[in-house]
Amino acid sequence: MKHKLVEFRNVSFRYGENEPWVLKDCSFTIYDNEFLAIIGHNGSGKSTIAKLTNGLLFPQEGEIIINGIAVTPDSIWDIRKDVGMVFQNPDNQFVGTTVQDDVAFGMENRGIERKEMVKRIEETLSLVGMQDYRVTEPHRLSGGQKQRVAIASVLAISPKVLILDEATAMLDPKGRQEIMQTITGIQSQKELSLITITHDLQEVVQADRVLVMNEGVIWEEATPREIFGQKEAIRAIGLDIPFVATLADELKQLGLQITKEPLNHEELLEDLWTFYSKT
Repeated sequence: MKHKLVEFRNVSFRYGENEPWVLKDCSFTIYDNEFLAIIGHNGSGKSTIAKLTNGLLFPQEGEIIINGIAVTPDSIWDIRKDVGMVFQNPDNQFVGTTVQDDVAFGMENRGIERKEMVKRIEETLSLVGMQDYRVTEPHRLSGGQKQRVAIASVLAISPKVLILDEATAMLDPKGRQEIMQTITGIQSQKELSLITITHDLQEVVQADRVLVMNEGVIWEEATPREIFGQKEAIRAIGLDIPFVATLADELKQLGLQITKEPLNHEELLEDLWTFYSKT
């Protein structure tokens, strides 16, 4: 039976007493070693979910449970042992004068002994391919390298949940692809639950499940294929669909046989090849 790692139970939130509700009666569950993508237009509540999960905010209504512990002002330090977060701009997370100092910072705050810290610094920097930059000053790194160090800093505290809040938004397409390859590789090794909040459709299609937010409520919750199969409905709430799905529709209109909703070019080519090799 799957272990429930994150539970939102009828959660509602607003930023001020007279402000509109950003989240309205939201309930969902994230399980061990699951990859969940959260998508929605700006202001739909995506980043608020991330901050609530990490105890940066607290709901006015409902309850959030992380690994069996309710998120409250009294429990946030226990919660943050299990939940790590990587933000859009890695410069906002740097505190050390060198890469290894930065990775060590979170562990120092948690009282981890030096021998273990040295081991984790080496291990996490190797995982993200930054072991040769241990004594480099963070401001000398490229955007992609900075984000790798930010990820290593979070991994060093051994979280059970890793949240990426638009973590690849400032990178070019190649950089986004490299970061996501690194993270999904780490997830399989570390058995992390991964939450990505993103506008990048290539990240979304890699997820096990997608949560679609619209005006503060959960509009839909399903697999990427099921979500992007609802093309017109997705477009109607102001979201895009993967280019390959649009291409598949165009090919269907030209009379080509497409038997499933492709999520990437490889699936589309395989589908076309399988069908037409039989004709």
